[in-house]
Amino acid sequence: MELLSTRREVLAFLDEQAIPYEYHEHERAASIDECLRMPFITEDVTICRNIFLCNDRKTNYFLLLLRPLTPFRTSVVSKMLGSSRLSFGPVETMEEKMHLTSGSVSPLGLLFDQEHTIRLAYDKAVCSTPRIAFHPCDNSATLIFEQEVFWQKVIPAMGIDPVCIHLSEND
Repeated sequence: MELLSTRREVLAFLDEQAIPYEYHEHERAASIDECLRMPFITEDVTICRNIFLCNDRKTNYFLLLLRPLTPFRTSVVSKMLGSSRLSFGPVETMEEKMHLTSGSVSPLGLLFDQEHTIRLAYDKAVCSTPRIAFHPCDNSATLIFEQEVFWQKVIPAMGIDPVCIHLSEND
């Protein structure tokens, strides 16, 4: 998987849609802890922990966005999403459908899921800051969007209808 090529496709899409974003290149960040240490991730920015999930039959897929320290329990999330026995999705499916590798998981990868086989789900708390950040499908760069821009421009431009759940105790 050519991450740089995928990043270019994401940036070209955003530019074609005239969607404003802040762009930062950096060393590869393979974990949420590494992302949280980046100097541009400030109190007013939520950098999401992105979790790729599927049911045991591999017929339902979800990309779940959480705040970095939100507890994640598969049984709770499964119930909220109305899907039995969710677990981590296969890397091969993530690569095939979203052009993503482990460590570069991002909702921007849904741009490549033309059949919309993966459902975007997010914890309401990811919207609690003025801005939100994701990798552009390549973990050596980060994009920051105003929340309204991401949810009202980026998501609709990709043809996605996300589902909001409530996991956090502190909104």
